[in-house]
Amino acid sequence: MTQDAIAIRGLVKTYPAHAGAPEKQALKGIDLSVPRGSVFGLLGPNGAGKSTLINILAGLVVKSAGSVSIWGFDQDRNPRQSRAAIGVMPQELNLDPFFTTRAALEVQAGLYGVPRAQRRSDEILAMIGLSDKADAYARTLSGGMRRRLLLGKALVHSPQILVLDEPTAGVDIELRQMLWSNIRKLNRAGMTIILTTHYLEEAEEMCDEIAIINQGSLVVRDSTANLLGRLDAKTMVIHPETTPDMLPQGDGITSELRDDGAVALRYQSRSVSAEAVLAAVRAAGITIRDVKTEEADLEDVFLSLTSGAHGI
Repeated sequence: MTQDAIAIRGLVKTYPAHAGAPEKQALKGIDLSVPRGSVFGLLGPNGAGKSTLINILAGLVVKSAGSVSIWGFDQDRNPRQSRAAIGVMPQELNLDPFFTTRAALEVQAGLYGVPRAQRRSDEILAMIGLSDKADAYARTLSGGMRRRLLLGKALVHSPQILVLDEPTAGVDIELRQMLWSNIRKLNRAGMTIILTTHYLEEAEEMCDEIAIINQGSLVVRDSTANLLGRLDAKTMVIHPETTPDMLPQGDGITSELRDDGAVALRYQSRSVSAEAVLAAVRAAGITIRDVKTEEADLEDVFLSLTSGAHGI
């Protein structure tokens, strides 16, 4: 039995020319595997190819070339089994306004062939906090409640893999916390989670591994910790006793005065030591009241990779 929840090899998607526009290659030979039981981040700027990749996994878009295996089932040879192994919570609010929340889950379960005796509609409604809205029509729900219902629909057939496409876009803090609490519970129970998000702090907090796609190609795939470690830029923040007359200077050191009066000194730890930075501070006649360092975050890594910068 394979240890990968998803295995993608040489995945290509080319959209044909249309209305005078040339053909577009949305995916350019993607090779990617997602370990079972992980929380896996799929990141990239708008137009990178993330949605095309997710739609191919969901069976909504036909690939041009390559192979896709979902939970050990080849998508071409075993399409029904591969689709049954995955649930997708889309970014768009695609709900039938004339169904109640319970009916929406029942219909979705029926589409997946889940027998009535095995359906978990009320259990799912309780998990997503919509038990009191079981008989309310979808059109009467708030935006946040509709997003919860999308999560419920993705879970009706008990998939081994759950794909979340921008799940917290435009939602309030309370709903975001509730959503992530549910996702952690599902993951602890063994479900593999694939997350796309523009909130990089979410990916940094939630994901075990991250893949970054840009212009249809896989730029990098690594553990979250390793990605953060690849960018060794550090910032030493000095809070001086008084406003300095001059900013520290030194080879490999850039400094700026922040609005709160702190002096921020940025340097590469591979080539500049912390002692050299402190020496530059002393040479500028600055008396230190407090000092701290700031490490690179995922946004720094993301921007460095997708902007074509090198040297990380």
